[in-house]
Amino acid sequence: MRSRLLLVLLSTLAAAAAFADATVPTADKAGSADPAGLGRYEGAFIVEQQAKAYDEVVLPTAALTLHPDPDKRDGMNNRLLQSATQLALEGKLTRTVYVLPEGRSPLEVLRNYQQLVKEKGGESLYECKAETCGGDVNYGAGHGGGEQGLINYLLPKDAIPGPAFSNGACAVEMNFADLRYGVLRLSAGGSETHVGVLAYTARDDLYCKALNGRTVAVVVTLEAKAREQKMVTVKASEMAQAIASGGKVALYGIYFDFDKATLKPESKPQLEEIAGLLKADGALKLVVAGHTDNQGGAAYNLDLSKKRADAVVAALVADYGVAPGRLLAQGMGSAAPVASNDDEAGRAKNRRVELVKQ
Repeated sequence: MRSRLLLVLLSTLAAAAAFADATVPTADKAGSADPAGLGRYEGAFIVEQQAKAYDEVVLPTAALTLHPDPDKRDGMNNRLLQSATQLALEGKLTRTVYVLPEGRSPLEVLRNYQQLVKEKGGESLYECKAETCGGDVNYGAGHGGGEQGLINYLLPKDAIPGPAFSNGACAVEMNFADLRYGVLRLSAGGSETHVGVLAYTARDDLYCKALNGRTVAVVVTLEAKAREQKMVTVKASEMAQAIASGGKVALYGIYFDFDKATLKPESKPQLEEIAGLLKADGALKLVVAGHTDNQGGAAYNLDLSKKRADAVVAALVADYGVAPGRLLAQGMGSAAPVASNDDEAGRAKNRRVELVKQ
């Protein structure tokens, strides 16, 4: 039995080793470039990059501590952490992962970015190192079953598109040492950009050993900009048709502050159409159902979705004169997904408000 287990273990290791294709980078990943307004450390190469015209990111500006809700966990089953102060930002988001030349330290990288931003008239907002940052400071983005770390804020596991053991995946999934973190702000040309820099020494002597001992810099830039209005507001007539044929309609034009139940001003056009729907059909009664993705604990998501549904009902009653008896707020949490929660595209579809005919 023991020899059989040893054989299985050796076979598994051999199969994994076949994918151990991390190499010392000698060129940038195709199609990548330094974020606008920032250079790079001399001799560094980009091994992974993502750019989105409009997205959100949270940059902690205080030590991470455990979230008060013990059931709130991320998609890797890590306990969620929180920061007493943080920047919840929306705009043009770019995540760039650099591997530096041998002999460079994480502190040296952070200091160079701080100096560059200062020379451009910007400022440093926060800085920490290793355990003073709070949370997990030893394991990469792929770890699970423990606690979140800063890497989970700046570059979540599902934000890594590269294949296993590629340079991009290895750089952020290896173990960490000498972690450094800083948040910077830069204003130029009427635009404000926040920069999060997470630098650490990567440790791995097995599948990603080509990068062992190298300093990795994860640089996240968020350029404040107006969101392009791509989501079409569902008209009252279209909602009426959907409800008549299927009993419900899903809406994506109702927006909330990040991780809160506060309605954003951009929700007004859709709220006006809902009010118009109810005015056109005086007998119609609706369940306003809030839905979330699966990021976080089930109990937390259920509570958040109910509060968001309550906020929609409250706005329709207070601002549009809808009779309270015609609306019922219902929180669904993540219990009724319409797409896979394994990627951001699917999770975006699951975050919605549905109107269901009573």
